Parts: sequence; C-alpha cells; structure tokens
Amino acid sequence: MTSEIQQTQMIEEIEKRFKLYPYVKKAFLEVNRKLFVPRGLGHIAYQLDALPMQQNQWISSPLTVAKMTQHLEVDGVDSVLEVGCGSGYQAAILAKLCRRVFTIERIDSLLKEAKERFRKEGINNIFTRFDDGQRGWKEYAPYERILFSATAKEIPEILFEQLAEGGILLAPIEEDGLHILTRYYKRNGKISSETIEPCLFVPIMNGRVK
Repeated sequence: MTSEIQQTQMIEEIEKRFKLYPYVKKAFLEVNRKLFVPRGLGHIAYQLDALPMQQNQWISSPLTVAKMTQHLEVDGVDSVLEVGCGSGYQAAILAKLCRRVFTIERIDSLLKEAKERFRKEGINNIFTRFDDGQRGWKEYAPYERILFSATAKEIPEILFEQLAEGGILLAPIEEDGLHILTRYYKRNGKISSETIEPCLFVPIMNGRVK
C-alpha cells in the first residue's frame, strides 16, 4: 500500500472523530507523516497514535495535530510561533497554511532532526531556534498565532506580549490534574480565554538540553 493511500486512510479516520476544514485537510494530504516519525516506527506512522521519540518526548497523534491546527484558525495567517518543535510534524503542517512559521525546541538533538526533515522536504518557510520556548522569540514578534505543544500550568506573560493584537494563543493548560485545551484571544490589549476540550500532552520543561 502506498504512503498516499495510507495517508488518505489516516485522514478518513481523523474525520470519523473530528470534521476537518477543507484547508486543514489539504495540508494534511501534503505532509507525509511517515517522514516525521522515528526510524523503526514507520509501519505505524499512519495510525492515530502518539509515538515515542528520544528524550522521553512524543510525536502527537495525527488527530491531536489536526485539532490543534484547526482550533488555531490559521487560514491566511502570516506568522505563527510554535513552542515545542518536537519531530517537526506540526510545524510542517502549519507551513502549508501560513507564510512564516517560527518554531522553538529546547532539546538540541530533536531540533537537528526536525531541521533535516524540513531540508529534505524542501520546506523553506520554517525558522527554527534552539531555546527555552517559554521566552518566545522577541525578534520576530508580534505573531498572529502562538501554539503551545506542551502542557503548562500558566502561560508566561512574555508570550502574551509577543501575541499580535487580534491574535490567538492555543495551549494545553493543566488544571486539577487534567490537561485542558485552551484558546486565548488578545483584544484591545486584553486577554480572554475559552476552554475547548480535555487533551494530553507532555509537560513544558525549563531550560535547554544539549
């Protein structure tokens, strides 16, 4: 079975659980998930499972990536900041939908692997940074969208400062032992929020790992 067929079947499985906007569906068809999973796991790349990576990290389920992408409302967006690059799969999806994607990863070896995947795929609108993503990336702020790919107890104020007026920040927030996908809006300089649904992510960690 070709990867194109498997990819199509994966999207069909996603849509049994979560109806995709046409532009999100198109982006998923254009990014081969198998290229972003660790070696040895290619045979299960198209299943709706989170898969383990090095350094106790995980590549999120395709269903989770689909939900994060859609809830971020990125159609026609110029710039998005991702905190937690991981395998690079989420960034690659966003790169099909936004003019510029800025992604930060605190684990150097993971970031190097992701950068090599972007290079092989000819994705030229993703900009990477090795750093603690909780500090954001001030040089290119403000960002129309900010995406947290790890669970936080609260969002650092500096990230709200780097969010553009009218922008959206999406993050899994830990509340009473649960992870709740939460969407924040910046309107007239003020932050409001709404909860979307329970989710499961690895926790945000401090510092960098060489």
